Amino acid sequence: MKIHEYQAKEILRRYGVATPRGQVTDDPEEAGRIAEGFGGRAVVKAQIHAGGRGKGGGVKVGKSPEEVKELAGKILGMQLVTPQTGPEGQKVRKVLVEEALDIASELYLSVTLDRANGKPVIMASVSGGMDIEEVAAHDPSAIFRLHVDPQLGLLPFQGRAVARGLKLKGDTARKCGKLVAALIKAYLDTDASLVEINPLLITGGGDVLALDAKMNFDDNAMFRRPDILAMRDIEEEDPSEVEAGKFNLNYIKLDGSIACMVNGAGLAMATMDIIQLHGGSPANFLDVGGSASQEAVKNAFRILVSDPNVKAVLINIFGGIARTDRIANGVVGAIQELGNVTLPVVVRLEGTNVTLGRQILRDAPFSFIVAEDMEDAATKVVAAAEGRAA
Repeated sequence: MKIHEYQAKEILRRYGVATPRGQVTDDPEEAGRIAEGFGGRAVVKAQIHAGGRGKGGGVKVGKSPEEVKELAGKILGMQLVTPQTGPEGQKVRKVLVEEALDIASELYLSVTLDRANGKPVIMASVSGGMDIEEVAAHDPSAIFRLHVDPQLGLLPFQGRAVARGLKLKGDTARKCGKLVAALIKAYLDTDASLVEINPLLITGGGDVLALDAKMNFDDNAMFRRPDILAMRDIEEEDPSEVEAGKFNLNYIKLDGSIACMVNGAGLAMATMDIIQLHGGSPANFLDVGGSASQEAVKNAFRILVSDPNVKAVLINIFGGIARTDRIANGVVGAIQELGNVTLPVVVRLEGTNVTLGRQILRDAPFSFIVAEDMEDAATKVVAAAEGRAA
């Protein structure tokens, strides 16, 4: 789960991380009034769930309350396109108005999970304000890394090591070490999967502040973090993924033209691979679960065919726990409810009650394309998506 910058800063401030003074608004008039409280000069920052906002024109500095008001009016409502939004962009519904500070240098600091080591890892770089992926690609040595034991948290010597890695000295290094300790505690306490400060600001007076902040969280832990779950902004998420979540379906929208309904994550990945191998492109990842119910299958199918980019559907089910006749009944029921399905639907069933499942498909009023195995299914669905016979 992602949250906005202003929400991430709200959480970090609870742990003692210094941030610029700021206030979020959806009204240009109010943006101007907020700037007055900061002496007139302020930064207007679009609030969307994507990075690279400055590159897309979503971060601007106003030199007066009138200019801040004007900038907020231009940014609010715009379809902001960044390297992380894709060409369609995201609509800006809120802006964060912050005080403009004296910038001596901009650094990079983050905490995320190193899955290979099973520990949180701190990543820091003097190349702040840049895409860390570009820094890692062109100069990996520019990134300082330090693993942290989740049981012990950050030890004092580790905070000093991060400050040295950022080439900080004296009182500024001490403040940085304190901020890193707070960042680790926030990461562990909130079940975060990422805490990123880019840039980490060093002021002319040697203060250390989070000029920007990004936090992502483990969805599976949000049942015990109701205060963070309340920060979820559904308007920033893909509507089909939100809809799938209502039925506990594991769904991720992709850019292809072949919709996939599969039970089991491993089989789902293999299905996407074999579609690619035969020249097609999957439109989604969808795992309906090992014990997929007829109701879950109906809802999953309805979500799949609502994607306007989909040209064909592949249903690939192995009935170990799930019975294939239930799956077949769910798909037939979904098509009957929708009533106007014109897309070709390729079905490959294997496992429990497979003979009965295939018979249900043959007897259905809708003409399914029944495949014998995965190879056959991939061949047929790619051909169907391209409008040709297999």
